[in-house]
Amino acid sequence: MSANDIPRTADAAPTGAAPAPAGQPPTASAAYDSAFLRACRREPVPHTPVWFMRQAGRSLPEYHKAREGTAMLESCMRPDLVTEITLQPVRRHRVDAAVYFSDIVVPLKAIGVDLEIKPGVGPVIAQPIRSRADLARLRDLTPEDVWYVTEAMGMLTAELGTTPLIGFAGAPFTLASYLVEGGPSRNHEHTKSLMYGDPQLWADLLDRLADITAAFLKVQIEAGASAVQLFDSWVGALAPADYRRSVMAASAKVFDAVAGYGVPRIHFGIGTGELLGLMGEAGADVVGVDWRVPLDEAARRVGPGKALQGNLDPAVLFSSTAAVEEKTREVLDAAAGLEGHVFNLGHGVLPATDPDALTRLVEYVHTQTAR
Repeated sequence: MSANDIPRTADAAPTGAAPAPAGQPPTASAAYDSAFLRACRREPVPHTPVWFMRQAGRSLPEYHKAREGTAMLESCMRPDLVTEITLQPVRRHRVDAAVYFSDIVVPLKAIGVDLEIKPGVGPVIAQPIRSRADLARLRDLTPEDVWYVTEAMGMLTAELGTTPLIGFAGAPFTLASYLVEGGPSRNHEHTKSLMYGDPQLWADLLDRLADITAAFLKVQIEAGASAVQLFDSWVGALAPADYRRSVMAASAKVFDAVAGYGVPRIHFGIGTGELLGLMGEAGADVVGVDWRVPLDEAARRVGPGKALQGNLDPAVLFSSTAAVEEKTREVLDAAAGLEGHVFNLGHGVLPATDPDALTRLVEYVHTQTAR
């Protein structure tokens, strides 16, 4: 099913909200004073806010029931289904923010890239980008290409009230890696070959993807996202010098493009301990940290003026409640001196995670950090 085949529902929008601060879209105003947004802005909070990457999805039985018989990409293009799935963890876990249910390849699909998400594999690209002629296939993204995002965001902000909604997109490097490799890759051979062997084509590819990504984030913010996160899932495969020379400018272009909206911008990648300072330099207001680097050390690497997000190892949730609390306490202790802290896992929720463990974790963090 294509986006044009999906029936539209009537637009929904929040009503009666207080005026947003200058630079913010009106739909974000209801959540402006939330603990999550205050932490992102490095302001005092009533408790440490909690949300989880991949909280909307695979670990919840209600998610599997809602998506039964519906392919992943189709799920991302149905506003009613996106709304239900996004709201499920907010209802169940009482997290401090919702994260929009989608996939990082949605904007690529929307501009006509021939791809599918294969179960157990991930995004698979039919015709990888390997030449300048291939690059010409990547056209600009328009709001009309992703009308279902605007519609779902309107429905969600009306339902969420004062709970913030986080929008997101894939960072240029990670999108480029999928496009060049043709799918997930362990060693990124084709990606690095292009980056080193044809640096001008590589720069042009990332610049094009930065424009597409920025357009996708703008749609989400203008439709009501209170914050946005840029996922750079594969950038940990790079050395710092390569990141600075070949990637950082494209990520910075994305952050610069949405800076005027005044919403917090979060940057997250896996295995990026050596890149944390550079990721902060790229323009994020909040730097996400995986579980490999303690938050106090991460703060030293990032430097002042940034909030941090993270960073409990997702695998800890398979242990006993006492062990989860002990490891969570370590994260909170390491975060004690931070300018701002959003509690999260060091990566996404693992599919087999007990949902009750997540609910207990949210309650524990709230209780332990109540001011």
